[in-house]
Amino acid sequence: MTAALLSLTLFLASGQFAPQQAGTEPLAPPLEARVHTLGKELRCAVCQGLSIADSPSSMARAQLDKVRELVAEGKTDQEIRDYFVARYGEWVLLQPKAEGVNLLVWLGPVALLLGGAYVIARQVRREPEPATPAASAPAATGTSDNESVDPYLAAVRRELDQ
Repeated sequence: MTAALLSLTLFLASGQFAPQQAGTEPLAPPLEARVHTLGKELRCAVCQGLSIADSPSSMARAQLDKVRELVAEGKTDQEIRDYFVARYGEWVLLQPKAEGVNLLVWLGPVALLLGGAYVIARQVRREPEPATPAASAPAATGTSDNESVDPYLAAVRRELDQ
């Protein structure tokens, strides 16, 4: 039993269970830099939060090899992006085009920030309401005219006077 567990552990640690990664040769440095730049723009289908250039998954390695192959064939950057969009949908782009519904995603935060700045500026510039003569007169005079203005205040004053 111990030997079986040891064998299984060594098998899993050796990495022989994982699919083989495609092993294409690196291109010339300027082309390899272009492959890496394009790889940073495409989303890994397995990791979903990483680009294919940053993902350690074998599928991302295969996609990066496909990018390398298309660059070697002389395809433009846009043709390579279109190739992946045709196969995986626009979701594969880490920065989708700013058109249609995607435009809301790009402009929504800006609109919210501008709206918030407008509300804050409006509140800061708002002048305090001037004090009404009726509000300042009761404290100074205490006449019966004030009782008609604020009956609650008049009732409180009557209670205090008793």
